Amino acid sequence: MSIFNTGVSLFKKTKVVPVFLTITDDYAKYAGACINSLMKHTNPERNYRVIVMYDRLSLKNRIRLRNLVTRNCAIEFHKMKYNLYMQIIVRYCAKRSGSGDFFARPVYYYRAFIARMFLQYDKGIYIDSDTILMGDIGELFDIELGEDVIAARPDPKVANVPEFVEYVEKALGVPHRNYVNSGVLLMDLKKLRKLHYITKMTDLIKEDADLVAPDQDYLNVILKGKIKHLGREWNCQPEGENVKGAKLLHFNLSKKPWYHDDVNQGELFWEAAKGTGFTGDLMREKESYTPEMAEVSAGQIRALIEKAAGLAQTPEPLLRTK
Repeated sequence: MSIFNTGVSLFKKTKVVPVFLTITDDYAKYAGACINSLMKHTNPERNYRVIVMYDRLSLKNRIRLRNLVTRNCAIEFHKMKYNLYMQIIVRYCAKRSGSGDFFARPVYYYRAFIARMFLQYDKGIYIDSDTILMGDIGELFDIELGEDVIAARPDPKVANVPEFVEYVEKALGVPHRNYVNSGVLLMDLKKLRKLHYITKMTDLIKEDADLVAPDQDYLNVILKGKIKHLGREWNCQPEGENVKGAKLLHFNLSKKPWYHDDVNQGELFWEAAKGTGFTGDLMREKESYTPEMAEVSAGQIRALIEKAAGLAQTPEPLLRTK
């Protein structure tokens, strides 16, 4: 066993709540705050395991994340392998890397490998690294999925932008009220394996469709009609939302507390970052963030909206599942 996989023998003989994050070195400092907040809100009577899936993650960052383990929360690191599925994803992303596309990085697609890579789990949770826990993530794990394959929250950013609504309904063929955000997922891994989800996703990727949020779009199209809706409390996006009763905050898109001073509930992120060993890195990143960089980010959002408006003019959905 690697010295980086630590925490009470990883609770091999006990039932655990598995929580997956997918990161690179760029995201390690945000993941530190996320994991720290998760561990501070666990139920002391239960065991948890944070599983970090990564491509490039330095020794220094693995040590800092490893040091966050607690008595009842272990951590594992799994380096992604360059298999056939990954080759398809890497090629797809490479075609878009020069266009300023938000989603032109393979790390956004790693969550699709969870069911295939971790056969020991029948159920699991995925969370983005730009999230902060305000409650026990074990409560999310306990939600019954019934006949559904995953549970996720309908995306509020889509519902509030007419161009995104039209894109989702016309270009993807998904009712906009059913289109979910993929930043927080409760997954029935057995059902995902039975559906051959990773194969279906890469088959669609090979069709090379131009999309607004490919990884999220694929999930919504492939699992259409098989998604249970989570309440706002499990994917509350502070910008423009009431956070009362929230159990998980998601600093989605460009309004990040490590860039801006005026982020709603941003102080909770900084509180979660304390003691992680990443605070200095985060402060330096904030200090180096310029108005010009903020304008570039805002321009990317505007470009996404314009792209959605254009793709919504398609006469039929861009993706078709077999």
